[in-house]
Amino acid sequence: MKLITAVVRPERVQQVKEALFNAGISGITLSRVSGHGGEKEVVELYRGTRVMVEFRDKVEFRMAVSDPFVDLAIDAICKGARTGEVGDGKIFVQPLERVVRIRTGESDSAALTPVNETRLNPV
Repeated sequence: MKLITAVVRPERVQQVKEALFNAGISGITLSRVSGHGGEKEVVELYRGTRVMVEFRDKVEFRMAVSDPFVDLAIDAICKGARTGEVGDGKIFVQPLERVVRIRTGESDSAALTPVNETRLNPV
């Protein structure tokens, strides 16, 4: 099992979500975050005052997937998030030691949101 965290542009959320759903991955969590990566600092006008924007608004996707779905998730995120410009985001993949579904007590892979198995083994 892996925990996949992706930080993407807010305007690409719909495309990333659709790509993940099309890949059979629906158990996701979204958070609004801000950060700084390779983008240059931008000076904007706010109420007639020049303001330097140090941090950009981003959206963080988090999902726990079983090992066979890691590459599917990464490919879907890249497909949905990529614009080809600096600031498209990053994907982080970390080992996930344990998962427990609170409602049923199921653990590990059984506790992950079910995914469409036909995506993994197309006929």
